[in-house]
Amino acid sequence: MRIVILGAGGRLGAALMREYAKKFDVVGFNHAQLDLANTKQVRERLSSLDFDLLINCAAFTTVDLSESKRDEAFAVNAEAPKIIAEICRDKRAKLIHISTDYVFDGEKRKPYIEDDVARPISVYGESKRAGERFVLETDDRHLVVRASWVFGPDRPSFIDAMIQRAREESHLEAIADKFSTPTYTRDIAEALPHLFDVDAGIVHFANGGECSWQEYAQHALDCCVKLGVPLRATSVGALKMAEMKNWVARRPVYSVLATGKYEALSGSAPRAWRDAVVDYIERSYSKSKK
Repeated sequence: MRIVILGAGGRLGAALMREYAKKFDVVGFNHAQLDLANTKQVRERLSSLDFDLLINCAAFTTVDLSESKRDEAFAVNAEAPKIIAEICRDKRAKLIHISTDYVFDGEKRKPYIEDDVARPISVYGESKRAGERFVLETDDRHLVVRASWVFGPDRPSFIDAMIQRAREESHLEAIADKFSTPTYTRDIAEALPHLFDVDAGIVHFANGGECSWQEYAQHALDCCVKLGVPLRATSVGALKMAEMKNWVARRPVYSVLATGKYEALSGSAPRAWRDAVVDYIERSYSKSKK
């Protein structure tokens, strides 16, 4: 199988490049090699390639900046996926487009299924939802995979920021009233091949369970302590979303993704987020106990 990966320099794209290079014929483009905001470049680069599957991990992901950069967010998150979907359709290739839990408003307060109505409350969420619609309207074979709180070794995320701060500061706090599920790039890489030949519209994938950012950070620090990673702070205090005065965009309070559809399609369930975090920290931090 010939696979093209967009966003190959990002957190998820780099993980897919690493894992799939062992099994498939893979070509990747990072932002410097292919700017999704450049429509002409996208058409020229992708139209000249021969491939069976394209996985689009590239996105304008800065939630707050999207509020003031609406045109740029929509260019990358909506218009580019539309063009990519059309190119894939014309080549009779499949597109797997990675999306986000931020397409939901967070009012449901129990895990969102794929058929729940998307009501984004930020420009970022609106742009990602528009991209989803364009992809799905272009070809029935194309697939949207929503993931939440993605973490992995290729680019720092929330978990890495918390560990770094715990190494440098004696007092640490994180938001305790916002809930979703951390999702490990390694697990996404293992999950996607189950969907390569599936025509299912939208599929949710996240690790199992749910937590707040405070719980997530506390579990990460607990793992570090067990591994002997030196920390100045070993406990995480609670913050409320209302205290985040520097936030520009609204965020969903609750955006847990139900994975029943993925489990039915693949025959397997994602491992618990706590187990995924243990795995990540053992791989990424246990060798550098500084």
